[in-house]
Amino acid sequence: MESEDRQTRKSNLRLLFEALVVGLVTGIVVGSFRWLIGQILTMWQKGYQAAHANPLLLWLLAGGVLVSVIVAGFFVKQQPHAGGSGIPEVELQLQGKLQLAWWPILWRKFIGGVLSIGSGLFLGREGPSIQLGSTVGQGVAQGFKASKSDSRVLLATGAASGLSAAFGAPLGGAMFIIEEVFHNFSPRVWLNALAGAIMANFVVSNVFGQTPVLAIDYKHSFPILQYWQLLLLGALLGLIGRFYQWGLLNFSHVYQKITVLPRWLHGIIPALILVPVMYYFPGYVGGGNNLILSLNQIHAVNVLVLIFLLRISFSIVSYDSGLPGGIFLPILTMGALLGAVYGQFMVDLGLLDQKLVVNLIIFSMAGLFSAIIRSPFTAIMLITEMVGSLLHLMPLAVVSVAAYVVNELLGGVPIYESLAGRMQTKEDNDYVGEADQLTVSIYEGSQLADHQVKEIAWPDRTLVKVIHRGQKDIIPDGNTKLLAGDLLVLEIDENQRGLVYDKMASLQEAKE
Repeated sequence: MESEDRQTRKSNLRLLFEALVVGLVTGIVVGSFRWLIGQILTMWQKGYQAAHANPLLLWLLAGGVLVSVIVAGFFVKQQPHAGGSGIPEVELQLQGKLQLAWWPILWRKFIGGVLSIGSGLFLGREGPSIQLGSTVGQGVAQGFKASKSDSRVLLATGAASGLSAAFGAPLGGAMFIIEEVFHNFSPRVWLNALAGAIMANFVVSNVFGQTPVLAIDYKHSFPILQYWQLLLLGALLGLIGRFYQWGLLNFSHVYQKITVLPRWLHGIIPALILVPVMYYFPGYVGGGNNLILSLNQIHAVNVLVLIFLLRISFSIVSYDSGLPGGIFLPILTMGALLGAVYGQFMVDLGLLDQKLVVNLIIFSMAGLFSAIIRSPFTAIMLITEMVGSLLHLMPLAVVSVAAYVVNELLGGVPIYESLAGRMQTKEDNDYVGEADQLTVSIYEGSQLADHQVKEIAWPDRTLVKVIHRGQKDIIPDGNTKLLAGDLLVLEIDENQRGLVYDKMASLQEAKE
């Protein structure tokens, strides 16, 4: 037993070292990605400003944008999974429903993302950064000849590291992977994901500094007697979040009806819309982080509403075109705008102090994220890290939970899960693969809790190898009772991983 424990520790340390390598490489890749996007976007903005004095330059800029989206679209034509956010692909890979070669995706996503996001389209860098990190995790796992189980951990580590490097948020990156993508609180996952995320953040901090990405200065606590405002704001965010989910999932049907252009050239449509937007409103384009930082200076409700309508409509048009780019930062920008709209409206009614509007801008970013992505813990942690303040966690949580609940009541579903569900995935019915493992947490109230192993209708050819219970490892038999909080290690066929994943998810649902 002692020898076996020593071997386990050695294996865990090796995996931790590999996770740190993933974080290091991801920090370099995503840091470069982030830097190039910033430089190219600044170049475009300066060009459009100069075009006011030289109309001919506007035509050259329009041609340059078209070339950028055509090249990015061509890469997506070659590798369809290099388009969009990339987060649904990461989810499906971890579920065993999708297999992708890492290198063809990595370089196309990198170049295509720089071209499309850097052009000023309303797309975020965080989704592509997560996928870039996941491909790095795959590559490192392949280089170290990691086992299938360790390879998935490294893929998840790369994804967490990618978000950490994109936003300077290691805790938020690790939490997002656990809460939204991996759906598993296994120590092997969160420890290595956090280690990689910290390493990636260390790398980018040496380039971009330690100033938070959204360093908004707000020093006034939100009065407890004004918390009813947070509930109203949360309800508004849940409602708007539901509309955005519906719009993002359904506007793609409009693109399907545009047959004069092949699918890979649909990026031309938002590019043509972008030209006049960039010409007249260069400060409102891109992911939106600079716009967020300037919102506290805009006090006209009608102006804020118009900017929001522009952001929400063009975000949907940009994303559904299929170009490489995410929705994280656009969602945060829309949330900040809604907070500014609500706050300024209440100020005009005499129901809120002007100095508290900035608080609502910050709370609303977490609220809309919580409603659309359906990850409230990640929302709270991510915004806390991005803003760089731990002073106002309570109101941040109130808005996030209220928005989540309202979105739930309106029938909202996690946006990335919905996007993943629309993709073609592997559904083999033959058991011909090698042995693989799936780790499952038992939740309180699930159909697995308080039942013996023999009482569970396990998926075909699934073996419960070990039960991690606290500090103990239990080798089960049919009479072993499963408890809430147990971590099960299942031995499965690699080609049936997706089917087993879905079956175990249904068993985790609450008892009737």
